[in-house]
Amino acid sequence: MSYLCDDARLIQSHLPPQARPPEDADALFLIYAVLMRAKGLGVTDVDVHDAWAAWMETRNPGHPALVPFDSLDESTRLADLPYVQAIHAATRERARPGRSG
Repeated sequence: MSYLCDDARLIQSHLPPQARPPEDADALFLIYAVLMRAKGLGVTDVDVHDAWAAWMETRNPGHPALVPFDSLDESTRLADLPYVQAIHAATRERARPGRSG
């Protein structure tokens, strides 16, 4: 497995139990891993939604949430927050002394 797979698993490990990632979301978490490496603690809910939208475009191009983040209703926007928090937590963990990556 690659370093991106390791980062994707790290992000998943920081999701709260109530977060429900889509089934077969390995590719989505790889995109989140790239976001983490590129932006770290600067990752926003807009970034997470955009990453999800890119992934969803390949799975269901007619999905109703394939709109800009600002066009989403509040409950849908809030669904991105646990993923932002997991990416931030994984970023902090990866930055700890003695952790490679």
